[in-house]
Amino acid sequence: MPELTKLLLVDDEQAITENLAPFLERAGFKVRVASDGESALRELSSYKPDFMILDVMMPRLNGRDVLRRLRQSGDWTPVILLTQVGEAGERAMALQEGADDYLNKPFDPNELVARIRAILRRAQAGQFSLAGAHSLKSGDLLLNRTTRRAYLHEREITLTPKALNLLEYLMTRPDEIITRERLLDAVWGWDYPAGIRTVDTRIAELRRLLGDDPANPLYLETVLGEGYRFIGAVESAGALP
Repeated sequence: MPELTKLLLVDDEQAITENLAPFLERAGFKVRVASDGESALRELSSYKPDFMILDVMMPRLNGRDVLRRLRQSGDWTPVILLTQVGEAGERAMALQEGADDYLNKPFDPNELVARIRAILRRAQAGQFSLAGAHSLKSGDLLLNRTTRRAYLHEREITLTPKALNLLEYLMTRPDEIITRERLLDAVWGWDYPAGIRTVDTRIAELRRLLGDDPANPLYLETVLGEGYRFIGAVESAGALP
């Protein structure tokens, strides 16, 4: 019988852990709970989880501080952050610090399980994930996340900040179908006044600059009725500092 994936669920809200932990166990995971960041670091060394779910706002040590310590120590255990609704820039910073994904509270537990499984499929044991790479490469396309520059055929292409953030989000989740609503939330923020057509406009911008034919794409595929998917194979090059 295969060994269960070990999850460490870290949240100071007992109402959440008491309901979420049994749900995750029913989904096929082995779950241990910690109530603050310091406890999480202690559990990390003894429990050695395959995956961590970290609440951002916690006493003693918050989730982003825990994440920062992990990445600075060279620990690339996949992490999803649980956040209160905030600015898109705040969430983007967390992703740049090495989080694999985030979910806003309140969230659908089924969506959390889907995100966990998608990240585990991408993860390479003992190595940092694409979310922690300072450069992402797919064929002739290179995205330097540190300098915020993109190159195609070794020539820089000029992207608007939103288009670059959109490309980064898709490249760190290759072969995963991402809905327009999720892209709008991740790149523009939950309270952005425009609708999902904004996402389509930026996708069209990316395709034009990448020379990507929608009918025969190398990078960005439209999944009718669902959203978009980055279909190129993506490689990472070095961890974020």
